[in-house]
Amino acid sequence: MSIDPRVALEALTAALEEHLAAASARRAPGDPAVEAAFFAVADAFEVYDDSLYEAYGEVTGLGVLDDDGDDEEEDVDDEEDLEILQ
Repeated sequence: MSIDPRVALEALTAALEEHLAAASARRAPGDPAVEAAFFAVADAFEVYDDSLYEAYGEVTGLGVLDDDGDDEEEDVDDEEDLEILQ
């Protein structure tokens, strides 16, 4: 069953609002409310990105980091990157 991208976007926006509220009310590092809000944002984002792709064949170009902080690494040519900077 496909989810309407607009509905998924509304859920993502709500999750972001909740994350902001949790972050601004944080009482200590590692606050479980902030962590729960983080995961809610990640889940809502994945649903939105998937629904966007299913409906329109498009993606946001954004991604969610893994728990260990490593994102999927791309093969990047360092020399090519340096040429862009020069």
